[in-house]
Amino acid sequence: MRLMNALTLAAGMTTTRFFILDAEDIEFGTTWWFVYAGVSCFLVLFAGIMSGLTLGLMSLGLVELEILQRSGTSTEKKQAATILPVVKKQHQLLVTLLLCNAAAMEALPIYLDKIFHPFVAVVLSVTFVLAFGEVIPQAICSRYGLAVGANFVWLVRILMIICYPIAYPIGKILDTVLGHNDALFRRAQLKALVSIHGQEAGKGGELTHDETTIISGALDLTEKTAEEAMTPIESTFSLDVNSKLDWEAIGKILARGHSRVPVYSGNPKNIIGLLLVKSLLTVRAETETPVSAVSIRKIPRVPADMPLYDILNEFQKGSSHMAAVVKIKGKDKNTQPACDGEKFGESKVTMGIPN
Repeated sequence: MRLMNALTLAAGMTTTRFFILDAEDIEFGTTWWFVYAGVSCFLVLFAGIMSGLTLGLMSLGLVELEILQRSGTSTEKKQAATILPVVKKQHQLLVTLLLCNAAAMEALPIYLDKIFHPFVAVVLSVTFVLAFGEVIPQAICSRYGLAVGANFVWLVRILMIICYPIAYPIGKILDTVLGHNDALFRRAQLKALVSIHGQEAGKGGELTHDETTIISGALDLTEKTAEEAMTPIESTFSLDVNSKLDWEAIGKILARGHSRVPVYSGNPKNIIGLLLVKSLLTVRAETETPVSAVSIRKIPRVPADMPLYDILNEFQKGSSHMAAVVKIKGKDKNTQPACDGEKFGESKVTMGIPN
């Protein structure tokens, strides 16, 4: 009975040994066994680096790197400057990293098969590649992609040279077919980005309500025209050129608090110029000086569809800080703002004053 148990135990141990090792496998403990085991560990590590760099480098857009290079910390500026030349070759970089990653993962089962049973080799290969070649590297590089990429950029350059005969042609084909992914933010996207970074969004942004309003307003200037931003002439305080600057008129001017008052002739829509309130310092209400006797400055006339940025550029020239908005018929596209006394061809009525 004891002999039967001993034979059964020996047979079980032999079966287990053959399950772990094939007859052609390298014997455990030999030099070649450790060589193959070391190569297998290197392949797992190399595949992990390639997988992590693929996610880390390819997730860094050219626009993001340029932003970091201009406005990041000193460390981020150096890291972005190091990575940017490599990332510019997007498709060649992608082919290089994927080619090296695939080569490492395909070679791993071959080396494991030399020291383990094929079934064990497959199980170990899948486990090591999944854990140490995919999950952990990608988890690290998705968070610290910039730092990891900057530290391994030397390795990437070497691999790009080695894989050049294969990666360069494929990269060029992808460049031709797909183009480069270097799109900038559109105006609406920039406005959304600014609003997300506002304190009111509750996402930890630093921009105040006033800052987000000013930035959003500046982005809208190109699309808005004078007609959209003007104050209607009916809502504007103005003076008749034939009126007198008596106590009542001066009181109304002071109550309004404006530094400039439009002056019209006959019809309130017929604006002929501007009266600077500071010029009234020498005017005495008792004398009831006519408005026409005071210096009246010319007021530019701008078409209703003129972009606000163009009007702002005109104001910055210093000739005036107020303009009369008019509707134009048969207006040329290259029409420039005109001052009082000049006409746009066939103009309609004065509509209002830009805010």
